[in-house]
Amino acid sequence: MSAAQEDARRLSAAFERMDRLVDWERRDRRDWNRNLEPVQNVLRRLGCPERRFRAVHVSGTKGKGSTCAWIAAGLSRAGYKAGVYASPHVEHPRERVRIDGEGVADAVLAAGLERALEAREAGLADGGAAGAATWFDLITAAAFLIFAEQGVEWAAVEVGLGGRLDSTNALDGELCVLTNVDLEHTGALGNRLDGIAFEKGSIVPINGVLLTGVRRGAADDDPLGALEALCAEREARLIVVELSGPLRERNRELAARALDELGAVGVQTKTGMPLGRALLDEKAARLARIPGRWEDFMVGGVPVHLDAAHVAGSLAGLLDELAPRLAGRPQVVIALGKDKEHAAVLKTLRGRADRVWCTTSRSGPLLAAEDLADRARAIGLEAVAEPDPKEALSAALEASGGGGWVLVTGSFYLAGELRPMLTAAAQTSR
Repeated sequence: MSAAQEDARRLSAAFERMDRLVDWERRDRRDWNRNLEPVQNVLRRLGCPERRFRAVHVSGTKGKGSTCAWIAAGLSRAGYKAGVYASPHVEHPRERVRIDGEGVADAVLAAGLERALEAREAGLADGGAAGAATWFDLITAAAFLIFAEQGVEWAAVEVGLGGRLDSTNALDGELCVLTNVDLEHTGALGNRLDGIAFEKGSIVPINGVLLTGVRRGAADDDPLGALEALCAEREARLIVVELSGPLRERNRELAARALDELGAVGVQTKTGMPLGRALLDEKAARLARIPGRWEDFMVGGVPVHLDAAHVAGSLAGLLDELAPRLAGRPQVVIALGKDKEHAAVLKTLRGRADRVWCTTSRSGPLLAAEDLADRARAIGLEAVAEPDPKEALSAALEASGGGGWVLVTGSFYLAGELRPMLTAAAQTSR
């Protein structure tokens, strides 16, 4: 067995152990029930690695992964060894733990997971809180340990779900960013924007700084008002950024403002210049690319756009950006999680999709294809149920005919199943 094969075997074995744990990414989150004590206890047993690097902590309903990628790319361009912790992954778990734009090696990720699992087992043995650590608690702890041991100086850390009770909130970010709020994961976070803003904004520590693109809302449900009250209570500084334009541009601008803010409080590049938005150049753009977001493929002469947008606002913005580039209405291959706002997402496609191919995934808490198709038909969409994602994509490609195009969207799990097929087919088409 080669060294690479042994590393892959070791990583697979670690995930086999991980997969016996509670995994809220793959469960119905309506019964979400957790606290931070398990992950905090795991981290203490690992020597508090979260204190050995500086961090920008990013939450939000949409755009947080892209914003993290841009911030880390800017920090890399400044000369720092910069990490990104993101979730979920699309094709390989290495995507979750990246250093200077590259996923860590199998051996590195395996070692981090093994140490985190050992800490949990020690908690089981002595009755410590670590014994109750979940799948996400452990991969978060492993990521922080990897950053510390690999000499990462700055990390952009993406919240998994919510913020206040998310595993990543075991660290204090020197700067916290809240991209936006929308109705998502309502079973876990509630169905009011002010409540969701409180949950997501609660990553800001006492005396911290929260940078946000959240806008003023209605008098009786104002997310910005909730953030103002939260920051006042924690004596934290709130910086509100007015954002406009397509979602991708807003994400980049928020990252630029984050770098500007770090520069304003004295963070410098390795050459002694203030940190700032000028670092987000073409080289940074290449470092900031992430799988499953804004990816174009050409398959047998048919343009295919892959983006895991799963919130109505994200999908609407995506369609607005694509409209000038791709003529006509697309064939849409879509899967949605059980806890998403299905009606709102599907309504975004009315008048903008030729046909909707409703599918699902072998992993993740997703709606059944027929259930999703029924919901799509109920709001007036022409929908076909096809449980096999690959068959759904093949049918959409065939239906696109001459001059049409295909949009694959709605779920990172769907993106993970179809991206290898798209990559292979696009290479064959060249």
